[in-house]
Amino acid sequence: MLIVMKFGGTSVKSAERIAQAAALAVNSARAGHQVVVVTSAMSGVTDKLIGAAKNAVNGQYHKTVSDEIYEPHRLALHELTPNDATRRREALESLRQKIERLDTLCKGLTMLRELTPRTLDAISGMGEMLCAPILAGAIAEHGIASRSIEATELIVTDDEFGQAEPLPAQTRQLTREKLLPLLAAGEIPVVTGFIGATEDGVQTTLGRGGSDYTASILGAALDADEVWIWTDVNGVMTANPNDVPEARTMREISYSEASELAYYGAKVLHYKTILPAFKQNIPVLILNSFEPSDPGTRVTVTGRPSSRGVKAVTSIRNVSLIAISGKGMQGIPGIAAKAFDAVAAERANVLMISQASSENNLCFVVNSSEAVRVTKALRSALELDLLQGHIEDITIDDSIAIVAAVGDRMQGAPGIAGKVFGALGSVGVNVIAISQGSSERNISLIVGEKEAAEAVRAIHRAFELNKPSQ
Repeated sequence: MLIVMKFGGTSVKSAERIAQAAALAVNSARAGHQVVVVTSAMSGVTDKLIGAAKNAVNGQYHKTVSDEIYEPHRLALHELTPNDATRRREALESLRQKIERLDTLCKGLTMLRELTPRTLDAISGMGEMLCAPILAGAIAEHGIASRSIEATELIVTDDEFGQAEPLPAQTRQLTREKLLPLLAAGEIPVVTGFIGATEDGVQTTLGRGGSDYTASILGAALDADEVWIWTDVNGVMTANPNDVPEARTMREISYSEASELAYYGAKVLHYKTILPAFKQNIPVLILNSFEPSDPGTRVTVTGRPSSRGVKAVTSIRNVSLIAISGKGMQGIPGIAAKAFDAVAAERANVLMISQASSENNLCFVVNSSEAVRVTKALRSALELDLLQGHIEDITIDDSIAIVAAVGDRMQGAPGIAGKVFGALGSVGVNVIAISQGSSERNISLIVGEKEAAEAVRAIHRAFELNKPSQ
């Protein structure tokens, strides 16, 4: 089998964890599989890089930040490559050059006082570049050839910095040209997650958590047999165990269920991960590098449907409800179009939409970090409608959360919505707005943020999700 296995930040956060990741890759190779490894940055490093960039814009960058980033990598490299002085020397030089580039970029920001998405991508993607040579060295210590490869050489993207999308044809060609000969020679390539490059070679990133997406993109390009996502939990659970202690791991779910859960707050997967694998019917396994013997969760076309309908409950916090309201909106064409054109121009991600049948109210949810900027853009785009009285107000409510019930067998099953709302009513949770897609695999509700955990627990109990699927 050809396996693409990705290791998340907690799975490579220290020399000990990198050694474990290397052992997992090597064990699969010795079992007769071809293995491509995708690595995240060491846990916390990307946040430090982004923080350094933002501080530099405010004139507060200090070289101690780069020293704090460099030293853990240097120590890990020395510990994990005791028998290869040449590799260690080359990797140390690469680390030094990356840190010098970080210093140069941040010093430039202190003078320019402007952080563009392009510059932020150049800085925030460095963590994976620092980690990959160390993991490759740790693999090589086991006697299996390994080299680190920056994904800028493989994944060609558009120029939407911060949320770049891959160009499949170009990516497939480069990936196969570069990686297939290495695999045929018995090597284990270690590829940097999270990053890519435009056709002109400018570094981009795939969005936070994008290393999962990298693994799926490479898996599709290589026609892999499976994609393994190594993380720090035993797969995808029926709910966040912090909200629902009795939540359990689902052993098999469908692509559509995984995609819905990832989009609506389940942090095990990046929400874009599923699409490349789905298009080529490549199973995705979610595994725990801290408990590698656990079977985790397998994501496939059909999954394992539950007769209960709802299979899992998730929630998103730190979101804001933006409402456009006014009695004059009724029968006025184009308001929604202008509103969402304005939102799209701000590159904001709309998580949920709801509109009253009377057309007197249109509301949608965005990340709270984008709410003020989006509302300002809406007021500008809808200025004439506000002046004419078609729209009375545009408001922001930051005290909300989205709760979503997900399951393939919700489709066409009567009584699911009633059971969801009954569960919420029984614990006194007020529903502010409702949205259900035509696929009927998801019922999304807006509730008060303080009531979100109780809402998740109530739905989880109502559908007895603590019990194995029937």
